Amino acid sequence: MTVKFNEDKELVEKLKEGLKRKGGYCPCKLEKIDDNICMCKEFRDQINDPDFEGYCHCRLYYKSND
Repeated sequence: MTVKFNEDKELVEKLKEGLKRKGGYCPCKLEKIDDNICMCKEFRDQINDPDFEGYCHCRLYYKSND
């Protein structure tokens, strides 16, 4: 299993800027709650799912099942 940034460097930079503006909270989520601090709970749960392979909600990270 590997978790890496999206290969689209322009998208990654935009998302990182959004993270800075929102104080580390996922730029794609509305609520400022602990579960939405990047790397959000939704994606952490997906990482722990051995069958999941794909992007997080905002597409910043990608989990591959090597």
